[in-house]
Amino acid sequence: PVPVFCDMTTEGGKWTVFQKRFNGSVSFFRGWNDYKLGFGRADGEYWLGLQNLHLLTLKQKYELRVDLEDFENNTAAAKYAEFSISPNAVSAEEDGYTLYVAGFEDGGAGDSLSYHSGQKFSTFDRDQDLFVQNCAALSSGAFWFRSCHFANLNGFYLGGSHLSYANGINWAQWKGFYYSLKRTEMKIRRA
Repeated sequence: PVPVFCDMTTEGGKWTVFQKRFNGSVSFFRGWNDYKLGFGRADGEYWLGLQNLHLLTLKQKYELRVDLEDFENNTAAAKYAEFSISPNAVSAEEDGYTLYVAGFEDGGAGDSLSYHSGQKFSTFDRDQDLFVQNCAALSSGAFWFRSCHFANLNGFYLGGSHLSYANGINWAQWKGFYYSLKRTEMKIRRA
């Protein structure tokens, strides 16, 4: 069994939180194995693990909700009616834990994730994006980078506005590439 954080209040509850950030106490600039297996603690900042996500979403349909908060206590969300990780792969890891999302519903955040759908997960030590350079290394994070991103929720915890380009906890359609968010939660539930 793997401990998880469940959100039982937001929009009817029953959400399994697989990514949670709120104070920068846990470094998310990590390698492939950590992202595959998971890290942190469910009662703090954490990442559930790509393999766990794949197994959770393999046999049933799931929806995704992304909750965001800035340092001025403004909140926004984005929902996706469909979410899965390498659903048709013989080996999810060999498939790169490919992200699939569809059916965007705006909760004020805008759609920064659809751009990443169909992409493999990349870390600084496993470059699987479409860019000439390693997006994970350039963006100080790990994500389903393309060339490179509109969402970087595993970037550095930089505390709001920052001068460096696109390496904070960014959701470009809401706050752009020069603002690192205070709090993020990525959560799924059965559709």
